[in-house]
Amino acid sequence: MSLSLSVFLVDVSAARGLVGSGDEQLLQVIRDEFGGDLARDDDWFSSEIAQGVPTAYEALRAVVHGGPFPKGGSHEAFQYAYAYRRLVSLTGGRLDNSSFSPFRWGWLGMVDEALRELGVSAVSVEDFGMSDGLPGDLPWPAEFPGCGEWTHEQCRKALEQLREAERAQRVPPADPAVARAVEDCAAWIISAAQRPGYGVIGFQS
Repeated sequence: MSLSLSVFLVDVSAARGLVGSGDEQLLQVIRDEFGGDLARDDDWFSSEIAQGVPTAYEALRAVVHGGPFPKGGSHEAFQYAYAYRRLVSLTGGRLDNSSFSPFRWGWLGMVDEALRELGVSAVSVEDFGMSDGLPGDLPWPAEFPGCGEWTHEQCRKALEQLREAERAQRVPPADPAVARAVEDCAAWIISAAQRPGYGVIGFQS
């Protein structure tokens, strides 16, 4: 089974603040500008919607208004996580995910192991496959998408660890694919650490 990460450079507090904001203007802009995307998502999940799962816009509206939501693990919870991803994608910048799309089970763990061998422990790409990165009362999906975040403070700490690895002349991973993935992670870390308040939010699907 192939998986993918969608990774964004974003003001984490601002992104979380959209949940429950009640911003009707934002909803109207999304509906006007991205109606085609919403319709394509509804077509993709048409069978689930026929069984009572909310449409993409219904889920988005619930997220912006802070509910109502089903309990975590509900069969419809994935729609609210995807709605949050849409909000993050509109407020943040998409980061290069070429080393993480597609990938197979175990790949994120391999990259994390390589980061730890370099001394970088402040962040973990496996976090993006969890559900505890979802803000507020958003229900956690039973499977996908996963969501995780690297805070600005974590990215600053990880940047310090990267610099220490460079000073110590620690050897990068021998596997070229893993080495490229580590380089991508380093680029994400640097981008977030250099912008006050910014971090990285990632979604696994």
